[in-house]
Amino acid sequence: MGYLRKNIERLEAYMPGEQPPPEAKVIKLNTNENCYPPSPKVVPEDWVLAGNGSDEHLALIVRAYLEPGRKAACPVPTYSLYRTLARMQDAGLAEIPYDEDYRLPVDGLIRSGAVVTFICSPNNPSATVAPVIDLARLASKVKGILVVDEAYTDFADENAMSLVRKFKNVIVLRTVSKGYSLAGLRLGFAVARPETLEGLIKIKDSYNVDAVASRVGIAALSDQAWKDKNAEKIVKSRAKLSKNLGRLGFRVWPSQANFILARPPDGRAQSLYRALKKKGILVRYWNQPRLDDKIRITVGTEEENRALLAVIRELAGH
Repeated sequence: MGYLRKNIERLEAYMPGEQPPPEAKVIKLNTNENCYPPSPKVVPEDWVLAGNGSDEHLALIVRAYLEPGRKAACPVPTYSLYRTLARMQDAGLAEIPYDEDYRLPVDGLIRSGAVVTFICSPNNPSATVAPVIDLARLASKVKGILVVDEAYTDFADENAMSLVRKFKNVIVLRTVSKGYSLAGLRLGFAVARPETLEGLIKIKDSYNVDAVASRVGIAALSDQAWKDKNAEKIVKSRAKLSKNLGRLGFRVWPSQANFILARPPDGRAQSLYRALKKKGILVRYWNQPRLDDKIRITVGTEEENRALLAVIRELAGH
């Protein structure tokens, strides 16, 4: 039709992981969904801004702070939505590369001069966590808002929530999608100083969280023991899976999430992805620089992880 904004026409849509039909008999280890069921209990949460998934908060943040002539920044590779949202606002984006070990490029992010800095911690797809000491330095030095996207924090050893009390420019994002096993519910939270949340409240949809999401989310948040029990099982399985992949010659990056980034011995990640898919096992592959020799594997149940390893051994001729 020709009516779209030019920067929207140039955008590439976010590509989610493959979703097999319900009747398909596949082992689904490609979208980082919690393999254990959700908790059913309830408790109120009144000091955060709830939203239709934490992705809504990301959209609110860019609408509130970014415009032509302003710039966002993030380390890369990371969650691709940050790039998409910045371009939707026709804003600049400074992409600062992680090193091979995925250490946070603090100095480069500070030098970028960004109005909004996005940090995914634990990072997707590397599963590595940004040390709080590095995030605190960023918060004290950046000339704008620091957004710490903690979608996978329930599987990590540390988080950035303490920084909200120390810095006015920090927004921490949480979701019930991962640790609480409620990916289809679309419920997230932005945690920040009230004066920081004020701008987001002004532009959010009037009824952005429906009654069902509110009640189910409150139920899940009330039962921390359930969530912690499931997270503990995943962390143990993660360590076991990482060790076994290492024995098979994979390079496995230290994970603080419910997934693992791994490079096969021959670096032929796409071939492995396709071979696993033929065997009914879905993992995630990206045909892009710095990721095209790796696969991302969601930590499944013990049975699913054993099946994955058995197929990898079979493909390798072990």
